[in-house]
Amino acid sequence: MTTIISNSDEYYNTTLETDIIYIKGVGPARGKILKKNNISSVGDLIYHFPRKYLDRTTIKTIRNLRIGDEAVILGQIDAFGVKPAKKRRFFQLTISDSTGKLNCVWFRGISWISDKFQIGDAIAIFGKVEFYNGLKIIHPEFDLIDEEDPINTQRIIPLYPSNQELKSVGLDSRGIRRIIINAFEAINNKIDDFYNPKFLKAEGLHSHYDALEAVHQPNDKNHLNMGLYRLKFDELFFLQLLMGLKKIYIKSKKGKKIIDRGPYVKSIYDNLSFELTNSQIKVLKEIRLDLKSDKPMNRLIQGDVGSGKTIVAVLASSIVIGNNFQVAMMAPTEILAEQHYISFQEYFEKNGINCELLIGALADKEKNDLKNNLKNGVVQIIVGTHALIQKDVKFKNLGMIIIDEQHRFGVEHRKLLIEKGYNPEILAMTATPIPRTLAFAVHGDMDISIIDELPKNRIPIITKIAEPKQLDEVYAFMNKEMKTGRQCFVVYPLIEESEKLDLQAAEVGYNKLKKIFKDFEVGYIHGRMKKEERDMQMQKMLNNEIQCLVSTTVIEVGVNIPNSTIMLIENAERFGLTQLHQLRGRIGRGSKQSYCVLVKRKSTDDASLRLNIMEKTNDGFIISDEDLKLRGPGEFFGTKQHGHLKSKLVNYMADSKVIKHARDSAFNLVRLDPELNDKQNKGIKLQFLRNYKSMLEFVNIN
Repeated sequence: MTTIISNSDEYYNTTLETDIIYIKGVGPARGKILKKNNISSVGDLIYHFPRKYLDRTTIKTIRNLRIGDEAVILGQIDAFGVKPAKKRRFFQLTISDSTGKLNCVWFRGISWISDKFQIGDAIAIFGKVEFYNGLKIIHPEFDLIDEEDPINTQRIIPLYPSNQELKSVGLDSRGIRRIIINAFEAINNKIDDFYNPKFLKAEGLHSHYDALEAVHQPNDKNHLNMGLYRLKFDELFFLQLLMGLKKIYIKSKKGKKIIDRGPYVKSIYDNLSFELTNSQIKVLKEIRLDLKSDKPMNRLIQGDVGSGKTIVAVLASSIVIGNNFQVAMMAPTEILAEQHYISFQEYFEKNGINCELLIGALADKEKNDLKNNLKNGVVQIIVGTHALIQKDVKFKNLGMIIIDEQHRFGVEHRKLLIEKGYNPEILAMTATPIPRTLAFAVHGDMDISIIDELPKNRIPIITKIAEPKQLDEVYAFMNKEMKTGRQCFVVYPLIEESEKLDLQAAEVGYNKLKKIFKDFEVGYIHGRMKKEERDMQMQKMLNNEIQCLVSTTVIEVGVNIPNSTIMLIENAERFGLTQLHQLRGRIGRGSKQSYCVLVKRKSTDDASLRLNIMEKTNDGFIISDEDLKLRGPGEFFGTKQHGHLKSKLVNYMADSKVIKHARDSAFNLVRLDPELNDKQNKGIKLQFLRNYKSMLEFVNIN
């Protein structure tokens, strides 16, 4: 028994499930704020990992600083205050160590920073050393640290994420560190391990308790790295266990053997106006082998923007339809579903295949007729959005499901569509190239095919960054292109937090461009428009009745206008790399040279880095690598709400060794104990069910 309650004489046996209010230094008031920030239990607190570490072995003394140094300095606060200057005020902080004094200066955020310090506080300063009336650091990062840590100790100090709400009750990095230490004292080495001792020894892992302690209270770098490795392994192992169990469960199902190619695929293939790439042919062969097997296909096609995934889906569908099965294709947005429908119709209509579109915007009578024809088998392939998963949508004989941009659908959505057939073949597609290490980590339950060639007639798009002052020159170039019969896109950002302002900016831009391009037809679309109006604008663009289309990001995916050669992206610094690459992929689909202009209106280091990457490469795999480095996996996929990649510690770019280790261990365990019934794996099973209870649609575990 351990004393853990502040302001109380009661005693509790502390576990990871213990309410946070019972930890010394917390109590009801702080507990309420912590709970608002998703820290409700001792376990939540102990899994509130440091955002970075201050390694005192790399600290520079003030005496040894040189101009241009990127330095970490540890000292105490001697003085601070707002100082007057000729043009503007600034805030100055003076710190000292045993070797000298150093001034730190802030020109911005003075009101925010002025109440952060007290004389005598221990502080760590991070920044670049400059010289102006003495050595200075301008706008440094800083962390207030525990004054009880002697400055000359060679320790690694954890620095914790916090926010204004937590800081308001004394839970800055120092305050959080103190209550975490209290939590460890209260637990008193009583954290159970979900791995049995034999597993730990075989995998070369330290205990759960030791790893958590090392991450929060590291003795040295080796101690810290040991803890990080074990916790990264845990995170990855349970994700890979899910993948392995899903894969073995799917493979245990009986599918349909589709051996005959049927009457349609040869006709479509023979009448193509282009030659398939070697990459497309390879993927089609992989799909053919899946269809011939008596196990249901579960394959993901990764392909860069414009790599030709759609024709692969068309040819695969024609084989399934030719064997008297129906096909359903689900896309995340109406505009993307409509584009797929148009592409599919181009091939299927000529061959007598009945292809229809089901989206929410259809009139009730149209929907009802369509659903009846689907149920009785008249409709052979249906393209749609979430409308496909409604209860009253029924199939006569659903044989294959195609899911486009599958990471944009939740687990439940996919499950509902799959349940409309008897173990249908599953073909997923994504135009967001995923770094290979990450692809196997995230899609380990699927077989992965990669289309890594662009069609042979494609000319690489030339991408340039432009400042606002260069826009007259850009508009003149666009004018010249349109005079030769080409078309242009102009895209404005539409970010949820500032949607109203963004729509206003796009409309102002549209009215301005109508005057600039007065000799041409300028169109305008955004996501809030009525479907009929949007469709009319897109059809006009397709027919070259509109030469310049102003749009929000509603055209990010699925739009195919081969005659368009210019993509101008306004406020390009506000877009992520993957989104910029998707937008750029709307052009360059014809035989003429295409150009992408990225208008940078606000310069930051991060924005410049992203836009420079876009200038240098058209390769989606390189771009996805860089995007992952910059944003991390959760934001990269936009899938935080879908249960995947709740990463706290793993760096999916740098941790390939632990990713492979965790995957091999998990898949080996699944091979030996596919239902996790071995009593030695009881702890693993309990932890797995706790983590992934909402994601067991293909797992035979209970």
